[in-house]
Amino acid sequence: MLSRTAAVLIMIDFQGNLAQVMVDKENLFANNVKLIQGFKALNLPVMVTEQIPEKLGPTIPVLAGELSGIKPIAKETFSSWANESFHDRLESLTRRHVVLTGIECHICVYQTALDLISNGYTVHLVADAVSSRTAENREIGIQAIKSAGAHITSTEMVLFELLRTAADPKAKDIFKIVK
Repeated sequence: MLSRTAAVLIMIDFQGNLAQVMVDKENLFANNVKLIQGFKALNLPVMVTEQIPEKLGPTIPVLAGELSGIKPIAKETFSSWANESFHDRLESLTRRHVVLTGIECHICVYQTALDLISNGYTVHLVADAVSSRTAENREIGIQAIKSAGAHITSTEMVLFELLRTAADPKAKDIFKIVK
């Protein structure tokens, strides 16, 4: 189960025109906004990557507007883990439970998940916060990541698992986010 002492949100490559051709992009973006807001409300770390931003562009405005103070990590590798800046930043957090979202599910999210799992991280793939250009590739990515040992979860599952009780002082914040 996720805990506030071990969780980090990692968002992979929500950029430019590529983000605009994702399957079910409206829900994809809305769920990622909820996750960012929830992690911020709970004072938990968030990491963001950008795949070759000079070519694909920056993180899309709807998400970037929620990410003030969080500098995206530029990368060229499909797996974020293979990027030294990403690797060093994640290791410095000493958090072993990665809540993973991003695009494309069957490429960068998949390769990142496999590397994280093989390096001792527990991956919680947020199925309603990942996508690909086709529904088939999205589903193939989710199933491949699950087969590799990740936990499949949803936006609301993550937020309420981190909250744990309606008596928590942060409960009102989370309830407002998921309404």
